[in-house]
Amino acid sequence: MEKREDLRSILPYLGVVVEGSSILWPSPVIEPLKAISRGPDHSGIHSGELLFLAISDLRHSLSLSSQRLSASAPHGYALFFDKLLSRPESTKWFAEVIPALANLLLRFPSLLEFHYRNADTLIDGVQTGLRILDSQQSGIVFLSQELIGALLTCSFFCLFPITNRDAKHLPMINFDHLFSCLYDIYDEKMENKIKCIVHYFERICSQMPTSLVSFERKVLPLEDSPFCVTYPKADLWSKSAVPLCHFEVHRSGLIEDQSKEALEVDFANRYIGGGALRRGCVQEEIRFMINPELIAGMLFLPSMADNEAIEVVGPERFSNYTGYASSFRFAGDYVDKRDVDFMGRRKTKIIAIDALCGMRMRQYGLECLLREINKAFCGFFDQSKCQQYQRLFKGDGLCGAHLDQGVQGPDSISRNNLLLQEAPYASVGTNEGIYGDQQIRNAEKKGGHSLGHQYDIGVVTGNWGCGAFGGDPELKTIIQWLAASQALRPFISYHTFGVEALKTLDEVIQWILSHKWTVGDLWDMLVEYSTQRLTGETSLGFFTWLLPSLSAPDATMTDMAD
Repeated sequence: MEKREDLRSILPYLGVVVEGSSILWPSPVIEPLKAISRGPDHSGIHSGELLFLAISDLRHSLSLSSQRLSASAPHGYALFFDKLLSRPESTKWFAEVIPALANLLLRFPSLLEFHYRNADTLIDGVQTGLRILDSQQSGIVFLSQELIGALLTCSFFCLFPITNRDAKHLPMINFDHLFSCLYDIYDEKMENKIKCIVHYFERICSQMPTSLVSFERKVLPLEDSPFCVTYPKADLWSKSAVPLCHFEVHRSGLIEDQSKEALEVDFANRYIGGGALRRGCVQEEIRFMINPELIAGMLFLPSMADNEAIEVVGPERFSNYTGYASSFRFAGDYVDKRDVDFMGRRKTKIIAIDALCGMRMRQYGLECLLREINKAFCGFFDQSKCQQYQRLFKGDGLCGAHLDQGVQGPDSISRNNLLLQEAPYASVGTNEGIYGDQQIRNAEKKGGHSLGHQYDIGVVTGNWGCGAFGGDPELKTIIQWLAASQALRPFISYHTFGVEALKTLDEVIQWILSHKWTVGDLWDMLVEYSTQRLTGETSLGFFTWLLPSLSAPDATMTDMAD
C-alpha cells in the first residue's frame, strides 16, 4: 500500500498514516472517536460548544493544533447547533447523527484500503485511485458515495491537514470558515447553506448511498499531439466548417432541474467550489450545497488553468432550495431519481469551467475571446472523440468541409453519421469515453451497430461568466454555442434567467440558423463585432449589431464601455 504513487500523492492531505499494507488513524485518535460513536452519554457532546472542543481534541491527537483554524469557528458551531437549530433537532443531531459520523470516521481507513484495492481493476488500463489530479495532467478519480461521506465528515470535524495546500493551489476543504462566516456577520443565506450540509449528513446517516461518483480533469494540451485534440488557435476557429448545433432557449427553469441527459455547466471559480465553504452563494456555490458530494473534489483538484476544465459524473442531489445569493433558503429534502449508468453513477454530468473575471472592454480582445471559447470547448469536448477530430482537422487545420446537418449527397456526411463511423474504442480514460466504450462492447457482443450513446449528450447552460464576473451575456451566449457545436454536441439548452439583454435571443438564433452559418462563419462575425467594440466603431450589443432590425427607434443600446 505504501508504494502506491496515487496514495502517496494524497497522503499528506488526509491525516491518516500507512503502515505496511494498512491505512490507519494515528492511535491517539481512535479512543476519542469510539467515545463519540457511543453517543452523548459517553462523549459528553450535547452542544455545539462541546462539539468544537471535541474537534479541537481530535485535531490535537492528529498533531494539527499548530495549523490554526478560523478564530470564529467555535462560535459558529455553537451558534448553529445551540441557537439556530430547534431543541428537538439539536437533540437528535447529538444523539444520532454525531455518533454515526464518528463511526464513519472509524471506518474511513478501511474504506480507503478498499478503494485502493479496487482502483486498479475498476477499468482496464485506467488509473482511478484517489490522488492529487495535478494541473496539466488529465485523469479521473472514482469514489464511492460512502467514501465521499467519510471525506466530508473529515471536513466537518476539520481533520484535514492544511499545510502546503496553498503551494499545491488547492482550495480550502475544512468547514471551519463556513461556520466562522455564520458567526462573524450573520445572514440567513449562511445559515441555510449549513442547513443543506447538515441535511446531507442526516440523510447518509439514516441510509448510506451506494453509488459511485467520478471526478475528471480535462486538458487541451498546448503542444500538438497525435493522441488528443489540442488547444485550438484562432485560425482554426475561423476555418471551421462544422455546422451550428440545435439551440433551445428557456426563459424559466434551472439548469439542475433539466430532464435530459446532458452536460450541466457549473459557472465555476478557477478554484473549484469557489466560495462554497465561505460566503459565496451564487450558481456554483448553490450547486455544491444541494449536491454536497461535489465538495469532495476540493480535496484533490488544484485550480484550473486556461486550458482545463473539470467534469463530475454522478453526484446525488439531497436538498431543495429557493432564492439566489442573499435570498437563498434550504427548502427541505430532495429525492434524486436520476437513472444510473452501467458503472452505478447517476446520470448527472456537471462541467466546471471558469470564465475570465472583471475584463470589461478587454473581453472583446481576440486573446480573451480565444481563451473563453477554448475554456468552454475544453469542458464540452470529449477526448474519446479524438479519432473523429483527426478526420475533421487535416494538416492544414481545416474542418471537414462536407460536414453538414442536411441531406447526404455522395460527397457529404451528416454530423451523426460522422460520429458513428469511428467509435472512441481505445480512448476510455474520460467520463464519456468509459461509457461509450462499454456501449460499443455491448453492441459488438450482440452483433449490432455501435452507436456510442454519449453522442446524444448535449449542453445545458446559461449566463456563464456574467453577473459578478462582468461578462457580456450576448457574447458569452454565442461563445458557448460555438464551443458546443465544435465539440460535436447535438444541442445546447440555454437558460436566460430573465436577463434583459437576451430578450431577443430566440429571434437571433433563428436568423443565424436560417443562413446556415458554420462555426467559422459565426466566429468571424463575433471577432469583427468585438474589434469594432474595441475601436469604438460601435457601442451596440452583438445582437443589435448583427440584426439592426431588432432595435426599435427608442431602444436603449447595450453599452459595456468602461
